[in-house]
Amino acid sequence: MANTYIIIAAYNEQAHIADVVRRTKAAGYSNIIVADDGSTDKTAPEARRAGAIVVRHALNLGKGAALKTGADAALTYGAEKLVFIDGDGQHRPEEIKSVLRALKGKTDIVFTYRKEVKKAPLIRRIGGLATSALIRVFYNLHVRDALCGMRAMTADAYTKIRWTSTDYTVESEMIANAGMKFLKADEVPISTIYHDTYKGMTIFDGMKILMRLVWWRMTR
Repeated sequence: MANTYIIIAAYNEQAHIADVVRRTKAAGYSNIIVADDGSTDKTAPEARRAGAIVVRHALNLGKGAALKTGADAALTYGAEKLVFIDGDGQHRPEEIKSVLRALKGKTDIVFTYRKEVKKAPLIRRIGGLATSALIRVFYNLHVRDALCGMRAMTADAYTKIRWTSTDYTVESEMIANAGMKFLKADEVPISTIYHDTYKGMTIFDGMKILMRLVWWRMTR
């Protein structure tokens, strides 16, 4: 696991970030990079105290930008495998092992899907179904939960799918780029905890994702 890096994008997550980092370390992963996306709270110092490497944006640029900054930093440290998890505690670090287990052989990238979908906010479930349908049609990939942020990939795969999205469309662009590059993908189930009734994405974000999936297919 020496060359496996865990990338955690975080924005104003001082309430959760230290616990996420500590649990990730307890699960056996010492290479943890927290990409602090211009937080105005104590996210960065809390992450450092918990044992993470922190790379920080001076301004809030968006989740996609933070994930890319974290991944780029990991490559400078010699990362061979990258795992992305959210900084708000919605992903269980204890499940990283099962995601990495699927990243073997010729598999380039591993996506995840939440087992208890009915517990997800309604708008997220609807958006997820529509997004997955478009991905099947346009990119020939079967992804049950296109919006789930926990995923893993080889460093080589990252260089091939390195995204331009700075916002919440990043998860969908990763998939679109993987499809267009004909990368070999796998998918594993995970559990997810929802701390809030609805957080982050809005219906407008969902519409943007769908439109961009069409746009990427037409222009690339």
